[in-house]
Amino acid sequence: MKKIITFALCFVIVFSFATVLAGCGNSYDATINVYNWGEYIDLSVISEFEKEHNIKVNYTTYDQNESMYTKIISGSADYDVVIPSDYMISKMISEDLLAELDFSNIPNYSYIDEQYKNLAFDPENKYSVPYTWGTTVILYNDKYVSAEDVAEQSIDLLWNEKYAGYILMFDNPRDSFGLALKKLGYSMNSTDKNHWAAAAAELQKQKPLVSAYVMDLIFDKMISEEAYIAPYYAGDWLTIYEQNENVKCYIPSEGANLFVDSMCVLKSSKNKQAAEKFINFMCETDIAVRNAEAIGYATPHTGAFEALDASVTGNEFVYPSKEKLAETEVFVNLPQDILTLQSNHWIDLKID
Repeated sequence: MKKIITFALCFVIVFSFATVLAGCGNSYDATINVYNWGEYIDLSVISEFEKEHNIKVNYTTYDQNESMYTKIISGSADYDVVIPSDYMISKMISEDLLAELDFSNIPNYSYIDEQYKNLAFDPENKYSVPYTWGTTVILYNDKYVSAEDVAEQSIDLLWNEKYAGYILMFDNPRDSFGLALKKLGYSMNSTDKNHWAAAAAELQKQKPLVSAYVMDLIFDKMISEEAYIAPYYAGDWLTIYEQNENVKCYIPSEGANLFVDSMCVLKSSKNKQAAEKFINFMCETDIAVRNAEAIGYATPHTGAFEALDASVTGNEFVYPSKEKLAETEVFVNLPQDILTLQSNHWIDLKID
Protein backbone atom coordinates (compact mmCIF):
# COMPACT_ATOMS: atom_id res chain seq x y z
CA MET A 1 0.00 0.00 0.00
CA LYS A 2 2.49 2.09 -0.86
CA LYS A 3 4.84 4.68 -1.88
CA ILE A 4 6.35 6.80 -4.62
CA ILE A 5 6.58 4.52 -7.65
CA THR A 6 9.22 6.46 -9.56
CA PHE A 7 11.50 6.52 -6.54
CA ALA A 8 10.72 2.92 -5.72
CA LEU A 9 11.63 1.68 -9.19
CA CYS A 10 14.91 3.56 -9.21
CA PHE A 11 15.73 2.34 -5.74
CA VAL A 12 14.94 -1.26 -6.61
CA ILE A 13 17.17 -1.04 -9.71
CA VAL A 14 20.02 0.44 -7.67
CA PHE A 15 19.43 -2.07 -4.87
CA SER A 16 19.40 -4.99 -7.32
CA PHE A 17 22.62 -3.78 -8.96
CA ALA A 18 24.29 -3.32 -5.58
CA THR A 19 23.19 -6.79 -4.58
CA VAL A 20 24.76 -8.25 -7.72
CA LEU A 21 28.02 -6.44 -7.04
CA ALA A 22 27.99 -7.50 -3.41
CA GLY A 23 27.35 -11.06 -4.49
CA CYS A 24 30.33 -11.26 -6.83
CA GLY A 25 32.50 -14.06 -5.57
CA ASN A 26 29.91 -15.04 -2.96
CA SER A 27 28.23 -18.44 -3.19
CA TYR A 28 24.80 -18.16 -1.60
CA ASP A 29 23.16 -21.15 0.01
CA ALA A 30 19.86 -20.24 -1.65
CA THR A 31 18.06 -17.49 -3.53
CA ILE A 32 14.53 -16.25 -2.88
CA ASN A 33 12.35 -13.88 -4.86
CA VAL A 34 10.32 -11.46 -2.71
CA TYR A 35 7.38 -9.60 -4.27
CA ASN A 36 6.03 -6.71 -2.21
CA TRP A 37 4.19 -3.41 -2.43
CA GLY A 38 6.32 -0.42 -3.51
CA GLU A 39 8.36 1.18 -0.71
CA TYR A 40 6.89 -1.23 1.84
CA ILE A 41 10.07 -2.35 3.54
CA ASP A 42 13.26 -0.91 5.00
CA LEU A 43 15.59 -2.12 2.24
CA SER A 44 18.58 -2.16 4.58
CA VAL A 45 17.12 -5.15 6.41
CA ILE A 46 17.27 -7.17 3.20
CA SER A 47 21.04 -6.72 3.03
CA GLU A 48 21.25 -7.67 6.68
CA PHE A 49 19.23 -10.84 6.06
CA GLU A 50 21.47 -11.80 3.13
CA LYS A 51 24.61 -11.43 5.26
CA GLU A 52 23.18 -13.22 8.29
CA HIS A 53 21.65 -16.18 6.45
CA ASN A 54 23.73 -16.29 3.24
CA ILE A 55 20.51 -16.24 1.23
CA LYS A 56 20.27 -13.93 -1.76
CA VAL A 57 17.07 -11.86 -2.07
CA ASN A 58 15.74 -10.68 -5.42
CA TYR A 59 13.30 -7.95 -4.45
CA THR A 60 10.64 -6.49 -6.77
CA THR A 61 7.47 -4.47 -6.22
CA TYR A 62 3.86 -4.04 -7.32
CA ASP A 63 1.29 -1.31 -6.69
CA GLN A 64 -1.93 -3.27 -6.08
CA ASN A 65 -3.14 -6.73 -5.14
CA GLU A 66 -4.75 -7.32 -8.51
CA SER A 67 -1.58 -6.72 -10.55
CA MET A 68 0.36 -9.02 -8.20
CA TYR A 69 -2.26 -11.76 -8.58
CA THR A 70 -2.38 -11.40 -12.37
CA LYS A 71 1.39 -11.72 -12.69
CA ILE A 72 1.48 -14.80 -10.47
CA ILE A 73 -1.26 -16.69 -12.27
CA SER A 74 0.25 -15.75 -15.64
CA GLY A 75 3.33 -17.78 -14.73
CA SER A 76 5.56 -15.05 -16.15
CA ALA A 77 7.73 -14.92 -13.01
CA ASP A 78 8.67 -17.12 -10.05
CA TYR A 79 8.24 -15.76 -6.55
CA ASP A 80 8.73 -17.22 -3.11
CA VAL A 81 7.44 -14.60 -0.64
CA VAL A 82 4.47 -12.35 -1.42
CA ILE A 83 2.68 -9.86 0.85
CA PRO A 84 -0.98 -9.58 -0.21
CA SER A 85 -3.90 -8.03 1.62
CA ASP A 86 -6.51 -10.05 3.49
CA TYR A 87 -9.13 -10.58 0.77
CA MET A 88 -6.48 -11.49 -1.80
CA ILE A 89 -4.96 -14.02 0.61
CA SER A 90 -8.38 -15.63 0.91
CA LYS A 91 -8.70 -15.75 -2.87
CA MET A 92 -5.21 -17.24 -3.28
CA ILE A 93 -5.91 -19.88 -0.63
CA SER A 94 -9.12 -20.88 -2.41
CA GLU A 95 -7.18 -21.26 -5.66
CA ASP A 96 -4.44 -23.33 -4.01
CA LEU A 97 -1.73 -20.77 -4.75
CA LEU A 98 -0.28 -20.54 -1.23
CA ALA A 99 1.77 -23.09 0.71
CA GLU A 100 0.97 -24.11 4.26
CA LEU A 101 3.71 -22.63 6.43
CA ASP A 102 6.01 -24.69 8.63
CA PHE A 103 5.91 -22.59 11.80
CA SER A 104 8.86 -24.49 13.29
CA ASN A 105 10.86 -22.31 10.86
CA ILE A 106 9.02 -19.17 12.04
CA PRO A 107 9.34 -19.16 15.87
CA ASN A 108 9.04 -15.36 15.93
CA TYR A 109 5.39 -15.80 14.96
CA SER A 110 4.86 -15.88 18.72
CA TYR A 111 5.31 -12.07 18.70
CA ILE A 112 2.24 -11.51 16.52
CA ASP A 113 -0.60 -10.07 18.57
CA GLU A 114 -3.48 -12.51 19.08
CA GLN A 115 -5.99 -10.04 17.66
CA TYR A 116 -4.36 -10.48 14.24
CA LYS A 117 -4.58 -14.26 14.31
CA ASN A 118 -7.50 -16.51 13.34
CA LEU A 119 -8.87 -13.82 11.04
CA ALA A 120 -11.48 -14.63 8.42
CA PHE A 121 -9.05 -14.72 5.49
CA ASP A 122 -6.88 -17.40 7.18
CA PRO A 123 -8.95 -18.73 10.10
CA GLU A 124 -6.55 -21.52 11.04
CA ASN A 125 -3.36 -19.44 10.61
CA LYS A 126 -1.93 -21.90 8.09
CA TYR A 127 -0.86 -19.65 5.24
CA SER A 128 0.06 -16.19 6.47
CA VAL A 129 2.00 -14.13 9.00
CA PRO A 130 0.62 -10.59 9.55
CA TYR A 131 3.03 -7.89 8.39
CA THR A 132 1.17 -4.59 8.83
CA TRP A 133 -2.35 -3.31 9.29
CA GLY A 134 -4.15 -0.03 8.81
CA THR A 135 -7.12 1.84 7.44
CA THR A 136 -7.96 3.87 4.37
CA VAL A 137 -8.16 7.62 4.94
CA ILE A 138 -9.13 10.72 3.00
CA LEU A 139 -6.20 13.06 2.32
CA TYR A 140 -6.77 16.78 1.78
CA ASN A 141 -4.60 19.87 1.47
CA ASP A 142 -5.86 22.47 3.95
CA LYS A 143 -4.36 25.32 1.87
CA TYR A 144 -7.00 24.70 -0.77
CA VAL A 145 -9.76 22.68 0.90
CA SER A 146 -11.95 24.70 3.27
CA ALA A 147 -12.48 23.68 6.89
CA GLU A 148 -16.22 23.74 6.21
CA ASP A 149 -15.86 21.05 3.53
CA VAL A 150 -14.00 18.67 5.83
CA ALA A 151 -16.05 19.36 8.94
CA GLU A 152 -18.17 16.23 8.54
CA GLN A 153 -15.12 14.10 7.65
CA SER A 154 -17.13 12.39 4.94
CA ILE A 155 -16.39 10.32 1.86
CA ASP A 156 -18.51 12.95 0.07
CA LEU A 157 -15.40 15.17 -0.15
CA LEU A 158 -14.23 12.96 -3.02
CA TRP A 159 -17.39 13.98 -4.89
CA ASN A 160 -17.24 17.71 -4.11
CA GLU A 161 -17.62 19.63 -7.39
CA LYS A 162 -15.74 22.65 -5.99
CA TYR A 163 -12.51 20.70 -6.37
CA ALA A 164 -13.10 19.29 -9.87
CA GLY A 165 -9.80 18.51 -11.55
CA TYR A 166 -7.96 18.31 -8.23
CA ILE A 167 -9.38 15.02 -6.95
CA LEU A 168 -7.55 11.70 -7.25
CA MET A 169 -9.12 8.26 -7.01
CA PHE A 170 -7.80 4.77 -6.38
CA ASP A 171 -6.82 2.98 -9.58
CA ASN A 172 -8.15 -0.35 -8.36
CA PRO A 173 -11.75 -1.52 -8.29
CA ARG A 174 -11.87 -3.03 -4.80
CA ASP A 175 -10.90 0.19 -3.02
CA SER A 176 -12.86 2.49 -5.32
CA PHE A 177 -16.07 0.47 -5.16
CA GLY A 178 -15.56 0.06 -1.41
CA LEU A 179 -15.68 3.83 -0.98
CA ALA A 180 -18.69 4.24 -3.26
CA LEU A 181 -20.59 1.45 -1.46
CA LYS A 182 -19.80 2.97 1.93
CA LYS A 183 -20.83 6.44 0.69
CA LEU A 184 -24.25 4.97 -0.12
CA GLY A 185 -24.52 3.29 3.27
CA TYR A 186 -23.87 -0.23 2.00
CA SER A 187 -21.35 -2.80 3.14
CA MET A 188 -18.04 -2.87 1.28
CA ASN A 189 -18.65 -6.62 1.01
CA SER A 190 -22.20 -6.39 -0.30
CA THR A 191 -23.36 -9.21 -2.56
CA ASP A 192 -26.48 -7.33 -3.68
CA LYS A 193 -26.09 -6.58 -7.39
CA ASN A 194 -28.33 -3.53 -7.06
CA HIS A 195 -25.88 -2.08 -4.56
CA TRP A 196 -23.04 -2.58 -7.03
CA ALA A 197 -25.02 -0.93 -9.83
CA ALA A 198 -25.69 2.05 -7.55
CA ALA A 199 -22.00 2.24 -6.60
CA ALA A 200 -21.03 2.11 -10.28
CA ALA A 201 -23.41 5.01 -10.95
CA GLU A 202 -21.75 6.99 -8.12
CA LEU A 203 -18.31 6.42 -9.61
CA GLN A 204 -19.60 7.54 -13.02
CA LYS A 205 -20.90 10.75 -11.39
CA GLN A 206 -17.50 11.30 -9.80
CA LYS A 207 -15.48 10.67 -12.95
CA PRO A 208 -15.71 14.22 -14.44
CA LEU A 209 -14.25 15.56 -11.17
CA VAL A 210 -11.30 13.16 -11.09
CA SER A 211 -7.90 14.36 -12.26
CA ALA A 212 -6.47 10.83 -12.42
CA TYR A 213 -6.96 7.27 -11.25
CA VAL A 214 -3.63 6.43 -9.63
CA MET A 215 -1.97 4.47 -6.85
CA ASP A 216 1.63 5.28 -5.94
CA LEU A 217 1.51 8.57 -7.87
CA ILE A 218 -0.82 9.87 -5.16
CA PHE A 219 2.43 10.63 -3.29
CA ASP A 220 3.88 12.85 -6.01
CA LYS A 221 0.64 14.63 -6.78
CA MET A 222 -0.38 15.39 -3.19
CA ILE A 223 3.12 16.48 -2.16
CA SER A 224 3.55 18.73 -5.21
CA GLU A 225 -0.01 20.06 -4.79
CA GLU A 226 -1.08 19.01 -8.27
CA ALA A 227 -4.05 17.46 -6.43
CA TYR A 228 -5.83 18.57 -3.27
CA ILE A 229 -7.92 15.53 -2.31
CA ALA A 230 -7.31 11.78 -2.50
CA PRO A 231 -8.07 8.52 -0.73
CA TYR A 232 -5.08 6.51 0.46
CA TYR A 233 -3.67 4.48 3.33
CA ALA A 234 -2.97 5.87 6.79
CA GLY A 235 0.63 4.67 7.00
CA ASP A 236 1.52 6.41 3.73
CA TRP A 237 -0.06 9.66 4.89
CA LEU A 238 2.78 10.00 7.42
CA THR A 239 5.34 9.96 4.62
CA ILE A 240 3.39 12.52 2.61
CA TYR A 241 2.94 14.75 5.67
CA GLU A 242 6.69 14.73 6.33
CA GLN A 243 7.17 16.39 2.93
CA ASN A 244 4.11 18.62 2.90
CA GLU A 245 2.56 19.53 6.24
CA ASN A 246 -0.48 21.03 4.52
CA VAL A 247 -1.69 17.52 3.68
CA LYS A 248 -4.00 16.37 6.47
CA CYS A 249 -6.21 13.30 6.68
CA TYR A 250 -9.22 11.77 8.39
CA ILE A 251 -10.87 8.38 8.68
CA PRO A 252 -14.26 8.71 6.93
CA SER A 253 -17.25 9.07 9.24
CA GLU A 254 -19.19 6.55 7.13
CA GLY A 255 -16.54 3.93 7.94
CA ALA A 256 -13.35 2.73 6.28
CA ASN A 257 -11.58 -0.36 5.10
CA LEU A 258 -9.41 -2.06 7.72
CA PHE A 259 -6.71 -4.07 6.00
CA VAL A 260 -4.20 -6.63 7.19
CA ASP A 261 -1.28 -7.34 4.85
CA SER A 262 0.52 -10.61 5.53
CA MET A 263 3.62 -12.50 4.46
CA CYS A 264 2.91 -15.69 2.52
CA VAL A 265 4.86 -18.32 0.60
CA LEU A 266 3.66 -19.38 -2.82
CA LYS A 267 2.99 -23.07 -3.32
CA SER A 268 5.25 -22.92 -6.38
CA SER A 269 8.22 -21.75 -4.27
CA LYS A 270 11.41 -23.70 -4.94
CA ASN A 271 13.00 -22.46 -1.71
CA LYS A 272 10.24 -22.71 0.88
CA GLN A 273 12.52 -23.12 3.90
CA ALA A 274 14.60 -20.10 2.89
CA ALA A 275 11.39 -18.14 2.36
CA GLU A 276 10.23 -19.05 5.85
CA LYS A 277 13.59 -17.94 7.24
CA PHE A 278 12.98 -14.56 5.61
CA ILE A 279 9.53 -14.28 7.20
CA ASN A 280 10.97 -15.22 10.59
CA PHE A 281 13.73 -12.62 10.18
CA MET A 282 11.16 -9.93 9.45
CA CYS A 283 9.49 -10.87 12.75
CA GLU A 284 12.63 -10.34 14.84
CA THR A 285 11.82 -7.51 17.21
CA ASP A 286 14.63 -5.13 16.22
CA ILE A 287 13.93 -5.71 12.53
CA ALA A 288 10.19 -5.20 13.03
CA VAL A 289 10.88 -1.93 14.87
CA ARG A 290 13.15 -0.60 12.13
CA ASN A 291 10.68 -1.64 9.47
CA ALA A 292 7.72 -0.03 11.23
CA GLU A 293 9.67 3.22 11.67
CA ALA A 294 10.70 3.22 8.00
CA ILE A 295 7.33 2.54 6.35
CA GLY A 296 4.95 4.19 8.81
CA TYR A 297 2.36 1.45 8.95
CA ALA A 298 0.86 -0.04 12.10
CA THR A 299 2.62 -3.18 13.30
CA PRO A 300 0.94 -6.34 14.62
CA HIS A 301 4.23 -7.28 16.33
CA THR A 302 3.86 -6.96 20.13
CA GLY A 303 7.56 -6.42 20.81
CA ALA A 304 7.88 -3.77 18.09
CA PHE A 305 4.76 -1.95 19.29
CA GLU A 306 6.16 -1.74 22.82
CA ALA A 307 9.51 -0.48 21.55
CA LEU A 308 8.15 2.22 19.22
CA ASP A 309 8.05 5.82 20.40
CA ALA A 310 4.77 6.86 21.99
CA SER A 311 4.41 9.63 19.41
CA VAL A 312 4.09 6.89 16.78
CA THR A 313 1.83 4.46 18.60
CA GLY A 314 -0.27 7.37 19.84
CA ASN A 315 -1.03 8.63 16.33
CA GLU A 316 -4.82 8.44 15.98
CA PHE A 317 -4.73 7.72 12.26
CA VAL A 318 -2.05 5.03 12.23
CA TYR A 319 -3.32 3.40 15.44
CA PRO A 320 -7.03 4.34 15.57
CA SER A 321 -9.09 4.03 18.72
CA LYS A 322 -11.26 0.99 19.36
CA GLU A 323 -14.28 3.17 18.64
CA LYS A 324 -12.93 4.09 15.20
CA LEU A 325 -11.92 0.51 14.46
CA ALA A 326 -15.44 -0.63 15.31
CA GLU A 327 -16.64 1.39 12.31
CA THR A 328 -14.27 -0.29 9.85
CA GLU A 329 -14.75 -3.28 7.56
CA VAL A 330 -12.23 -5.89 6.42
CA PHE A 331 -12.53 -6.81 2.74
CA VAL A 332 -13.52 -10.42 2.14
CA ASN A 333 -13.08 -12.52 -0.99
CA LEU A 334 -16.29 -11.86 -2.93
CA PRO A 335 -18.26 -14.54 -4.80
CA GLN A 336 -17.21 -15.00 -8.42
CA ASP A 337 -20.41 -13.50 -9.87
CA ILE A 338 -19.84 -10.31 -7.84
CA LEU A 339 -16.17 -10.19 -8.85
CA THR A 340 -17.21 -10.46 -12.49
CA LEU A 341 -19.79 -7.72 -11.99
CA GLN A 342 -17.18 -5.51 -10.30
CA SER A 343 -14.77 -6.09 -13.17
CA ASN A 344 -17.40 -5.26 -15.80
CA HIS A 345 -18.45 -2.06 -14.04
CA TRP A 346 -14.80 -1.03 -13.63
CA ILE A 347 -14.05 -1.61 -17.32
CA ASP A 348 -17.08 0.48 -18.26
CA LEU A 349 -15.87 3.28 -15.98
CA LYS A 350 -12.31 3.28 -17.32
CA ILE A 351 -13.25 2.89 -20.98
CA ASP A 352 -15.77 5.73 -20.98
